[in-house]
Amino acid sequence: MNEGQSNNRLHGVTLESVVEKLVNHYGWDELANKISINCFKNDPSVKSSLKFLRKTPWARKQVENLYLSTFTLQSEPKNA
Repeated sequence: MNEGQSNNRLHGVTLESVVEKLVNHYGWDELANKISINCFKNDPSVKSSLKFLRKTPWARKQVENLYLSTFTLQSEPKNA
């Protein structure tokens, strides 16, 4: 087994599902407010966003970080 992947919280989650889940949660307008990139602002679609994010590592990292902060922190138990 690859030990490096055991620490990757996005292991097994596709970029497409990350974008779709964020869009379903926030909508395109709020997503564009949170991450200011044109593929979320101008005629947004999952397809155009995926094309851009696959070629732009800094933008992809911002999307992945938003996904993790939005969805993994909600499901983790809080310390008392």
